[in-house]
Amino acid sequence: MFLKNAWYVAAWDNEVTQDLLPVTILDERIVLYRKQDRTPVALEDACPHRKLPLSMGRRIGDEVECGYHGLTFDCSGACTRAPGAARIPTGARVRSYPLAERYGLVWIWMGEPDAADPAAIVEVDEWNDPAWGSNRGDAMTVDCHYLYVTDNLLDPSHVAWVHRSSFGNAACEAEPLRTEVAEQGVTVSRWMRDVEVAPFYAKFVRFGGRCDRKQHYEVRFPSHAIIKAVFTPAGTGGDDAPLHPDVFLMNSYNFMTPVDASHTRYFWFQTRNFAPGDEEVSRQFDEDVRHAFEEDRAVLSAVHAGMAQRRTPNIDLAIDAGPLRFRRALAKKIEREQATAMASSAAYVAGQTANGVVA
Repeated sequence: MFLKNAWYVAAWDNEVTQDLLPVTILDERIVLYRKQDRTPVALEDACPHRKLPLSMGRRIGDEVECGYHGLTFDCSGACTRAPGAARIPTGARVRSYPLAERYGLVWIWMGEPDAADPAAIVEVDEWNDPAWGSNRGDAMTVDCHYLYVTDNLLDPSHVAWVHRSSFGNAACEAEPLRTEVAEQGVTVSRWMRDVEVAPFYAKFVRFGGRCDRKQHYEVRFPSHAIIKAVFTPAGTGGDDAPLHPDVFLMNSYNFMTPVDASHTRYFWFQTRNFAPGDEEVSRQFDEDVRHAFEEDRAVLSAVHAGMAQRRTPNIDLAIDAGPLRFRRALAKKIEREQATAMASSAAYVAGQTANGVVA
C-alpha cells in the first residue's frame, strides 16, 4: 500500500517541540519531540513491554520514559533504564526514524535508515530567492486514501467545476491535456490560449485583459505535488517563448502523508514571483488557498466514501490518464521494494540458520 523508502512530511517545524507529539504515518504510530539542543527525534510510539504509547509518558532530558513501568529510551531507541530489572531486557528497544528539516517542515524517512538521503527531498529552487514571495501554508486531514489526493493533483480539469470561484473557470473544461511520465513522477499540463483570468489570480496579475494560461500539475513519488500556474498576456505564452515582463508565476508545493488507508495529512505552501515580504498578499494567499483546498477536501472525502460503498463498477475517463499512469508506476515501485525486503529477510534467516542461530 505504501512506499517505505521515501521522505514524507511528519509535521510543520513549529509543531515539534520538547513536548511529546503522537502522529500516525503509513499506519505506524510515531512520537515526535525535540532534544534540548532543538534537534528533532522520532521514535516508535509503543513501549516494547505492553505497547503503551510512549507519548503517554514523559521526556526526561533527551530521553523518553514510559508512563506505565518507567522503561526509558534514548534518541536511538535503545532502552537505558528498566526499573526493577537486574539488566536491560533483550528486545527492550523501539525503532527510531531518520528526520530532516527543510522549508519549515520536518521530514521523516519511513524505510531502511541507511538509505535515507536528505538530498532526495523535493527541491524548491526559488526558496531563498529574494525576488520571490512565499506564504507558509497550512495542513489539514482529508478523510480519504492518499491516492485520491494524488489523482486530484494530476487532474487540471476538476478546477472548472470544483473551484469555479477560485482557480477555475469555463476555460478549464475541455482543453486537451499532455501527460508525461518520468522516473521521478508524472506531469499533466496544458496551455489555454486567449482566455479570461480565473478569479483567484485576477486580483494579483499585473496586466489587463485576457491571458494565455498554463496549468502544470506534477506529482512525484511517493506523493508530493508541484502545481505551477503561469498567466501571461494573451498571445505571449508558450514553453519556448521568453517570459513576458508582467508574467504571473505561482508554484504550489503539496505534500501528502498517508496516515492510514482512509486518512491523509495534507501539507502545503506557495511561492510567487512578486510581492516578496508582503504579509498582506501572503495572508490573502493563505485564506484563498485554504478555501479552495476545503472544496477539495469535501469532494475527496465523498469520493472515498462513494468508492468504498460502490455497488456498480466505476469508470475511467480520458482525463484520468495521468492519475492512472502514476498509480501503475507507484504500484510497481512498491512491489519491487517489497520483493527486495522479502529477499533480504530470507537471506538473513538462511544465514542465521547456517550459523546455528536459528533452529
